[in-house]
Amino acid sequence: MEIVSKEFADIYDKVREGGRLSAEEGLRLYRSNDVISLGFLANIIRERKNGNKAYFITNRHINYSNICANRCRFCAFSRSAGDDGAYTMSIDEIMEKARAVKDNRVKEFHIVGGLHPELPFSYYLTMLRSLKSEFPDVHIQAFTAVEIKHLTAIANLSVRDTLKELHNAGLGSLPGGGAEVFSPRVRNLLCDEKTSGNVWLDVMREAHMLGLRSNATMLYGHVETNEEKIEHLIKLRELQDETGGFLAFIPLAFHPENTDLKTFAYTTGIDDLKELAVARLMLDNFPHIKAFWIMIGLKLAQVSLSFGVDDIDGTVVEEKITHSAGARTGQFVSREELMAIIKEAGREPVERDTLYNCV
Repeated sequence: MEIVSKEFADIYDKVREGGRLSAEEGLRLYRSNDVISLGFLANIIRERKNGNKAYFITNRHINYSNICANRCRFCAFSRSAGDDGAYTMSIDEIMEKARAVKDNRVKEFHIVGGLHPELPFSYYLTMLRSLKSEFPDVHIQAFTAVEIKHLTAIANLSVRDTLKELHNAGLGSLPGGGAEVFSPRVRNLLCDEKTSGNVWLDVMREAHMLGLRSNATMLYGHVETNEEKIEHLIKLRELQDETGGFLAFIPLAFHPENTDLKTFAYTTGIDDLKELAVARLMLDNFPHIKAFWIMIGLKLAQVSLSFGVDDIDGTVVEEKITHSAGARTGQFVSREELMAIIKEAGREPVERDTLYNCV
């Protein structure tokens, strides 16, 4: 009986033996419609690395401001100062958001926002210090590599010294946002004001060298090609070979509503499962692949646990960026529901902290 289709017989042998897939093999995976074989192959690596475990975290998202100096065409979240819906939280308001979940065993504050052109560097340091002082046991994962680069200009410091200042104030790790697709062609079309893919990688390299761990992402389902996605994954794989600092990779499905690309279609379930499976197969040196349920829904996130995924993120509580672009999911799920979803998929739920220590 065939385990995978004949088109993947050679890749199956390589995966089973622990070999590394080439760019050409990755393209073959993307071009195939045999999603069942893709899932089978990805599950080999998933279970080799993480057994039957499926991770989740009790976390709280805080989006401190949507005022942004950039105007990325795929973004529905950003505003200019004075626009309808523009906001910036005070430190007191941020603390109120944090206190709202004080009794819910929260292990992580996930904090990202726009590139605010006027907030001083002291705002970010005070935010971190205030949160760390009141919640010393909660890990703070904050500021994408794009935000870090923006803060270097505000602080008039190098990337390394900016990260040191933030780390001393309470920063624990970096989220993976802002990577989009590294291709200059894609960035010129969609986010030409944003820092380049190489700068994103350089910021992450500096963070890893300082001992700060991070995640990595890729935004898919817009103008990118399969070749550009494979190039993106290989660049991440190469940096991980160099530093070992990435915790998880999270493919992010593009949501078109209220963006300049609103005529684009939402990604399909097959698109989403394929991205997750290909990521697991190509990123052999990443310990974890995460399905962000906010992006693809709880039901598909559950299915993805058989397509290379070993993490479905967490409780979230309040998410604004994807929902500004028409996300059809909720913004909160209880830890009990996450555990039930994982168990029903035949996996063992493991509550974790940001660094994947079991709670």
